[in-house]
Amino acid sequence: MTSHRSVSIAIATACALALTACAVGPNYHRSSAPPSATFKSGQGWAPATPAQVTNAQWWSIYDDPTLSALEQQVEVSNQNVKAAVANYYAAREATAVDESGFLPQITLGGTETHSGGSGQFSTEVSGFQHIGSTTRTVYQADASASWDIDIWGKLRREVESDIAKAQADAADIAAARLSAQNTLAADYFQLRAAEQQLRILKTTVQEYEVSLKIAQNQVNAGTTTLADVYSARTQLENAVAQENSVELTRDEMEHAIAVLVGKAPSQLAIPPGEFTSTVPVVPAGLPSQLLLRRPDIAASERALESANAQIGVAEAAWFPSLTLSGSYGYESSSLSTLIRASNNVWSFGPSIAETLFNAGATYAQTKEERALYDSAVATYRETVLTAFQQVENDLATLRHLETEYAQDNAAVVDAQRSAALTLNQYRAGTVAYTSVIVADTTLFNAQITALNVQSQRLVASADLVDAIGGGWDSAQLNEHDYGVTETLKSTVQ
Repeated sequence: MTSHRSVSIAIATACALALTACAVGPNYHRSSAPPSATFKSGQGWAPATPAQVTNAQWWSIYDDPTLSALEQQVEVSNQNVKAAVANYYAAREATAVDESGFLPQITLGGTETHSGGSGQFSTEVSGFQHIGSTTRTVYQADASASWDIDIWGKLRREVESDIAKAQADAADIAAARLSAQNTLAADYFQLRAAEQQLRILKTTVQEYEVSLKIAQNQVNAGTTTLADVYSARTQLENAVAQENSVELTRDEMEHAIAVLVGKAPSQLAIPPGEFTSTVPVVPAGLPSQLLLRRPDIAASERALESANAQIGVAEAAWFPSLTLSGSYGYESSSLSTLIRASNNVWSFGPSIAETLFNAGATYAQTKEERALYDSAVATYRETVLTAFQQVENDLATLRHLETEYAQDNAAVVDAQRSAALTLNQYRAGTVAYTSVIVADTTLFNAQITALNVQSQRLVASADLVDAIGGGWDSAQLNEHDYGVTETLKSTVQ
């Protein structure tokens, strides 16, 4: 009775100590980030067609069904996203492993032991003593339990670190997905730009064919020489040759998109489509909102909390550890009589261990974890600064390209008028064919320049969406499974 009371008192005392003790090490407080009140590149600039990203399907602002269908395949097929999901599950299971330490570990066991040795023994038959060997068999069956009492909070700090790591991996999933989606959008816009360039080239080829026919008619009429015909033919052949180069660019973009959606290039064929003339610029919002919307910033901040918790894990090694252990079972020399009350054996007792000397390993480990925390702080702040830089760059790019595109369109209109007038003048015999070539080349270059600028504007708008985190929000890390969707879970289960 006294022994059972002692056991109860010991367990109650251990539980009270574990519940009331404070975890050693610093409690986490989010590190300050470099402040920025506003984005200077956005001051005094109002985008003509603003659109607000309100959900994770940010590509819907482009109103392109083909793009939307491709983007939705990134989440379930892109291999980089799958790798990030697998890392998240590994981190989540690591948390479960450490959480198991809060409860006792119970094991069941059974042994059969044979022992022997040399010595004297007597026989009942003759009554004489003989010298020989003896053997003895012992059977045991028992249940044992061991419980490491988390007095100093080492386990709690480890779990805290693991949870932060899992949240960081969940944010990495969002970052990998957003990066793949942004890359796909950029490739898609370049593919459509290549198709538009092919249309311009086909129209140009038709116009050059008309110019060649006019030159031939002029030669037949005796008003010019074959040199004009050769010049017109050269101009036409160069334009036809450029078509092959542009078609190659389109094929390469299509192949890149196939890999992003997890397919072999031979398995994806994107039908021709229109090149959009509308650039939906997304308002960047306040920098304080940016810190909550970018998954890479959230991942860096979660890594910071994980590193902070590891300081507590290291500091817990300075203090003694308390372990409660016990066993209950049976022991007998006969297997048939093993489970009997008379063969009952049990043991229970606490144990305390303290490291007295380890050549400074604990001190060095604590300093290492603090240095890693300082490194995580620097990484977090650098990530924030880089985020501000990316948004500033994208806003500046969109602002300048909007002005440039308007000027390029005006240049295209003027070049079209110049080319038409020059061709009429050539027909009238007032200018040489070289003037026609110059005017045509100027028109073609102006059209391609305007097309390239429009393509850059679309890519920059997608980059801006990426820079402000798409439709993601760090609040998702507080949800069940840290915002990892059921669709993503199915990719690795």
